[in-house]
Amino acid sequence: MSTDDTMPPEPEGPGTAGPPAPPEQTGRQRLAAGLWPPRVSRAQLIVALLLFVLGLGLAIQVRHNSDSSALRGARQEDLVRILDELDGRTKRLDDEKQKLEAQRKELESSSNQADEARKQTVEKERQLGILAGTVAAQGPGITLKVTDAKGQVQSDKLLDTLQELRAAGAEAIQINGVRIVAGSYFSDEGGGVAIDGKKITQPYEFRVIGKPQDLEPALNIPGGVVQTLEKEQATVTVARSTKIVVDALRAAKQPDYARSSSS
Repeated sequence: MSTDDTMPPEPEGPGTAGPPAPPEQTGRQRLAAGLWPPRVSRAQLIVALLLFVLGLGLAIQVRHNSDSSALRGARQEDLVRILDELDGRTKRLDDEKQKLEAQRKELESSSNQADEARKQTVEKERQLGILAGTVAAQGPGITLKVTDAKGQVQSDKLLDTLQELRAAGAEAIQINGVRIVAGSYFSDEGGGVAIDGKKITQPYEFRVIGKPQDLEPALNIPGGVVQTLEKEQATVTVARSTKIVVDALRAAKQPDYARSSSS
């Protein structure tokens, strides 16, 4: 007879300890566990959002009605007074606007007049500077060159040439680096010619600014400047140009006695 070495388990007696049983929950705990965390469906969330928007709109409408209720409940005399105050304020603002616009127009007009006067002053100063020889000038004109190999051309012939050019409308003239002005004078000096005391040498070159169509014919008329100089056995050439530069300058002279008569 065989003996089984495996012994059957002994039944647990009352003295043997097992895992503790979970404590039994109360009714309140079970209710709280069912409510939190909340289980919200998508439809419930949309309904809650719509209710929130509706409530916000109602709150805004109530507040607006409460703000305007002050005027609704005001007396007629108070409403008339408030309207008069608004009308008076509007009139004062309109008057201030018109005053500011008038000031702006006055400033613009004054600025325009000042700018125009300044431009006219600058232009007048430029014109007077050209006539006085204190500023350079350029423009259309002619170049007149006189070559006197035998030295027969004297100062009076050059002066006659200058006068003929002025009569033909010359506006600026320069002869051999000497600017011609209203007070310029010619003289014979040392077998040659001097302008304003400065001796010039041949060839005598006139740079003249003016209308070429008037200047050249005035020199070439029968018995005019060109024929007179050629009789003195001088060689004369006249060339038109669209740009003649007169850059010889005269120092501005302060008058000793003359003063402006403007107050």
